[in-house]
Amino acid sequence: MPSFSRRALLASGAGAALALAGSAGAHARERRRPFGRFGSPSARLTPRTLYVHPGGLGDHRSVQAAVSAAGGAGWTLVLAPGRYRETVAVSRERTDMTWIGASENARDVVVVYDNAAGTLRPDGTPYGTTGSATTSVQADGFSAHWVTFANDFLRGDLPGTSGTQAVALKVQGDRSAFRHCRFLGHQDTLYADSMALSHVARQHFAHCHVEGDVDFVFGRATAVFEHCRFHTLPREDRTDSPLGFVFAPSTARATPYGFLASRCRVTGEAPDGFYKLARPWVPGSDPTARPSLVVRDSVLGPGIDALAPYANMREAHPWQRQRFAEYRNTGPGAEVLVPENRPQLTAGQAAAATRSAYLGGWDPHGTPGA
Repeated sequence: MPSFSRRALLASGAGAALALAGSAGAHARERRRPFGRFGSPSARLTPRTLYVHPGGLGDHRSVQAAVSAAGGAGWTLVLAPGRYRETVAVSRERTDMTWIGASENARDVVVVYDNAAGTLRPDGTPYGTTGSATTSVQADGFSAHWVTFANDFLRGDLPGTSGTQAVALKVQGDRSAFRHCRFLGHQDTLYADSMALSHVARQHFAHCHVEGDVDFVFGRATAVFEHCRFHTLPREDRTDSPLGFVFAPSTARATPYGFLASRCRVTGEAPDGFYKLARPWVPGSDPTARPSLVVRDSVLGPGIDALAPYANMREAHPWQRQRFAEYRNTGPGAEVLVPENRPQLTAGQAAAATRSAYLGGWDPHGTPGA
């Protein structure tokens, strides 16, 4: 759908109004049990569970207020359906925090804001890419279930600026896990990163939806995506190809693994062949970076340029010198038309490109609320 209508959907459709529309009885049930099967302030799952409700039926009305109240490790935040228009920061000391969308449908719980890199702070300086993030997570052991992380900035909001990067989530912690979540934005939607060049941040995304246009999954984390959907958006500001890029890893040279997408789908609304699968990001802060990406056992839709699925971000760092490879992908965007443009793993290499190898013994699976 066009970007402007997606903003309207976020504004009018998030939370109980969308999930329970047209049913007074359902609305009454939602008021009686706004936190679903995950308890309530009077019947907490654990002493370290806090409840967030925009209408005041929980411990806090905003997500940031609950995060600030949850000092130390091991807190769970249960978020009632609603649109939480705010920025949220989870600091390093708040380890092993869990967010749960109470309705168990990510469309109902939306954390959204509209800062961009070029948006000015109160002191007159721009936020920059990192500062644009709606939600920032630095703590290790963070997990989220059934939550939408969104940045609804539109390029038309800042005409004439090049600072159109607008991050929905920046996550830097190790052992970060996301289940059935959505990440909505345009440029730089999901920033999967680490705290430092020497720090390996293992992250796992399962059954998630990520959408955007330019470099909308990027960063230097060791991140595994399984059963995820990457959705490319049309562009209102340009019509020439390429419109954008799905992945832009910036893996540190010493880090053995970067991004792994396994059993995923790439879909889109742009014309056929108008998107690249990836380009390498070698940032000025790490000129020796050697970006790593493996896409395997996935379905690539017609929006991906099958003839030349990779491109350079800078000519000084050609994609051919990076660690890009594919294995057993299908779909029109995966057709191997020029073999040298699509490096393929051997069967032996593919046997080593697994979730367990990337995550190094960390098992990301768990049951929220258990």
